[in-house]
Amino acid sequence: MMAQVYEFVWRILHALLHLQRALICWFRVRLWNWRLWKRAVAALLVPVALGFQNHKKLGPSAGKRGLRRVRWGADGKSLEKLPLHVSLLIAEDELHYTDIANLVVWCMAVGISYVSVYDNQGIFRRNNSRLMDEILKQQQELLGLDGTKCPIELLNNGSDKQDHQVLSCQAGVKTLSPDDGKPSIVRAAQELCRAVEQKERTAKDIDVHMLDSILRDSVHIPDPDLVLKFGPVESTLGYLPWHIRLSEFISMPSHTSVSYEDFLSALKRYATCEQRQGK
Repeated sequence: MMAQVYEFVWRILHALLHLQRALICWFRVRLWNWRLWKRAVAALLVPVALGFQNHKKLGPSAGKRGLRRVRWGADGKSLEKLPLHVSLLIAEDELHYTDIANLVVWCMAVGISYVSVYDNQGIFRRNNSRLMDEILKQQQELLGLDGTKCPIELLNNGSDKQDHQVLSCQAGVKTLSPDDGKPSIVRAAQELCRAVEQKERTAKDIDVHMLDSILRDSVHIPDPDLVLKFGPVESTLGYLPWHIRLSEFISMPSHTSVSYEDFLSALKRYATCEQRQGK
């Protein structure tokens, strides 16, 4: 009888031992699966969290800049004709570099190749570097592009080569002053007179085409297709009389706080105007 009891107890203990081992194995598997699950979740969530942090660092403005680039580029392509050279004639006493820089960047964004800036005091000419710094700043602010992705070329005045400022949508920017107007015609005439005097040319050689060639070489950019005149003064204030024979003039109230919509409206007016070109 006692032997049967011992055997029964031994079988129970043996069963409990197997049960213990089975439970330990089951817990180990569950624990292992739990760790794997946590790692998998972490692998999925960490990149999301990092991306969210990066998005926070970039800010919502980064997306807006990209949308601006696309929209403004599409605006330029939608126009029937786009000027190759737009000149900004500032007929106002108070000059705002940020507003001028915005206009230059907008010109670049829609696909205009050359932009010139004129004031009758020569202030922009004397402050080339300040204007260029502001253009680069607004380029980054409005388009999210640095100078290496969207280069700007500051064109020197006189007979020098172009000044490459490591500023696709490359644009040439030139500052103009009254010295580029009537005085440049006088200098060109004096140059031709000296050439005749030194017998390098004859009087019969001199014609309109020769004078035109000299004046064009002094400016280094095409004649302006469109001149945006800002200010209440109804005058060109000595602006390049030789180069605006075929230019279209559009007057705007002020360059101060001018908007992109105002700028685009002027381009649309230019695109629909009929230029007879002397016919």
